[in-house]
Parts: sequence; structure tokens; C-alpha cells
Amino acid sequence: KVPFINIFGDKEPVYQGCVTQCVRTNCTGARLRGFQSTQAPYMALTGWTCRDDCRYQCMWQTVGLYQAEGYSIPQFHGKWPFARFLCFEEPASALASLLNGLACLLMLLRYRSSVPRQSPMYYTITAFSLVSLNAWFWSTVFHTRDTYLTEKMDYFCASAVILYSIYLCCVRTLGLKRPGVSSMVGVLLILAFTSHVSYLTFVSFDYGYNMAANATIGIVNLLWWLCWCWQNRRTLPYWWKCGMVVLLLHGLALLELLDFPPLFWVLDAHAVWHLSTVPVHFLFYSFLIDDSLHLLNTEKTGVKLE
Repeated sequence: KVPFINIFGDKEPVYQGCVTQCVRTNCTGARLRGFQSTQAPYMALTGWTCRDDCRYQCMWQTVGLYQAEGYSIPQFHGKWPFARFLCFEEPASALASLLNGLACLLMLLRYRSSVPRQSPMYYTITAFSLVSLNAWFWSTVFHTRDTYLTEKMDYFCASAVILYSIYLCCVRTLGLKRPGVSSMVGVLLILAFTSHVSYLTFVSFDYGYNMAANATIGIVNLLWWLCWCWQNRRTLPYWWKCGMVVLLLHGLALLELLDFPPLFWVLDAHAVWHLSTVPVHFLFYSFLIDDSLHLLNTEKTGVKLE
């Protein structure tokens, strides 16, 4: 029986006692060598240790006790229990992150083949795509194997994308006419990113602060783009694509608030959110292609930039 119920399964004495006993029995001497000799190569390459395997097995034992007693599913180490597939800790989220990265790469290649380098936004958009690809790479790695390093890289790279999206918006709305303004904003954003990473690394890795910071920057980005869309709704026939993208991205992010135990021990709210953003890449880059070609034609004809 579960002696007391805790929403944090890793704080449960049953779980802690199970892990301690498992490590003592299986992770020393001949038992440890036996574990290492029979461990699949892909598990060893992704850093799964005997202690990690004990935690995984004890997690499911604890979940089974909770279910037998009729209690709600607890979280372990800040995460829902997920059924491991091969070396993937969170298979659905890892797959969703990979699909987002592939969609981003595919549309970057389409952008580069459709838009000449002479377009004013060409290099800024290319750089934004590379920052996004890096973020989706680390998101895939983190959901494959949650470690101190992969967690930090996932969070920091996601913040970099949000900050760079502000810069992208600034360059498009102000920087083409006032390059000095976008340069100043760029410097401020770099300082903000450095401060953000430094605080989380050297002071406190505060999940609440990180979420609040990213949400604040995201709202600024949302309002900035929407204002630009409204101002250009009569002159740019593709303005609605931009408006739809920013509304979709921020609306779909609300899926995170659902935070339900994973269906079939695989699909949770975070995975649903990542899966839902895959099609948005295609609409976003459709807007970027249309806008970049428009800017190029405008520059050639000498018409005032919007």
C-alpha cells in the first residue's frame, strides 16, 4: 500500500525506497557488469545508466500502486510517467519536435530557392531559420533524453527563438527604413538573452520565471506583428498569413495549460502542442516568401517600403 499520497511521485517513500534497494542490489559489482554487458548499444550511447533504469522501473511500480489504490497519477521529477520507446523518454514529444525541425528545414530550402539573395530580408530570415532549427534539434534531444545539459539547451534555445522573432519583427517593421533602430534593438536583445541565461545558470533555474519571461516576450511579439498586419491590411494581400500565424502560435501554446497525464503513457499536452505547430511552418514561410518577393520588387521599382 501507498503510505501517503504525494502529487510528486519522486517524493513518495515507496518510490525512494524502491530506487535505493534497486541501486544497492543491481548497480554494484557483478550485477552492474551484467547490466552493462546486456544493455542495448543505443541505450548506452544516450547515457542510460543502471540508476536511471532503477528509477524507470520503480516509477512504474509506484504508478501501479497509485492506480490500485484509486489515486491520481503522480508526476516524477517534474514530469508525467512516459512509456519509454527504445532510448526515447518522451516518444511523442521527440517525434513532434523532429517533425517541426523537418518542416522548418523544408521551408527554409523552399524559401532559399524562391527568394533571391538580393531581397532585403533574405539573410535575416535565413538566420532566424537556423536559430529555429537549432532549437528544434535540442528539443528533440531533450525529449529523447532528459539530462542537466539537454534541459538547459532546450530552454535556452527556445528563448533564443522567441527573442530572435522580436528582432525579425523589428527589422521588418522598422529596420528596413531605420537600420540603426534594429541594430540597437538587436544589442538589447543579446543583452537580455545573456542576462536570462546567466540568471538561470548561476542564480536559480526558476521554471516560473522562465515561463513568465518567455510569455512576456511572446506577447510583445504578438502585439507588434498584429499592429503591423492591421496597418498593412489594405496594401498587402498576404497580410492575413502573418496575422494567422502569430494568433495560431500563441493560441496553440495554451494547450500546455491542459497538462493531463499522457494518453497510452505517450501523448501528453506538450506533445499535442508540438504536433499542432507543425503545419504552421508552411503558412509562416508562405508569408515570408510573399513578403520577401514583395520587398524585392518594391526596392527595384523605388516604391516606399511598408
